[in-house]
Amino acid sequence: MVGRLYAVVGPSGAGKDTLIEAALAQRGDLAVVRRVITRPADAGGEEFESVSEAEFDRRAEAGEFALHWEAHGLRYGVPLSVDDALAEGRDVLFNGSRAVLPEAYALYPNMGVLLVTASPRVLAERLAKRGRESRAQIEKRLARAEYDIAPGLPVRRVNNDGDLEDAVTAFLAALQPERV
Repeated sequence: MVGRLYAVVGPSGAGKDTLIEAALAQRGDLAVVRRVITRPADAGGEEFESVSEAEFDRRAEAGEFALHWEAHGLRYGVPLSVDDALAEGRDVLFNGSRAVLPEAYALYPNMGVLLVTASPRVLAERLAKRGRESRAQIEKRLARAEYDIAPGLPVRRVNNDGDLEDAVTAFLAALQPERV
């Protein structure tokens, strides 16, 4: 049996990485994609592989990514290893971009989408607290927070505005197969 791919998307600061880590702690059968990003290794946040623009280009041209995109001046890649985990029958999570969803869904038609949301006030507080962006960069991220998801995709919403335990419960519930 092939596993299912889940794109975890939402605005910066919504808590996607926090919910992914919590889900992994409770469900050891899940796999999480370690993304390749053109961001300095010491930038914090999720576990990722830091690469230069030139190395990213080389890998993209060599076909080493299942998906890749650009957002907020950075480039992100999902390694082909995602296909190995799916072939093993594991459900796989990746922190994605709402803009890449149509392409991802075309490649993985069984993909689920988990949209993690939080209020603008909470997003602003979290972005300021993590200290990776300037005030101007935070404002740009907040302006993009309401970016719509392409219609027709199977989206499940998870609000991460309040109690983390409630959000984790909702996130884990959203990973359950649809009932027919």
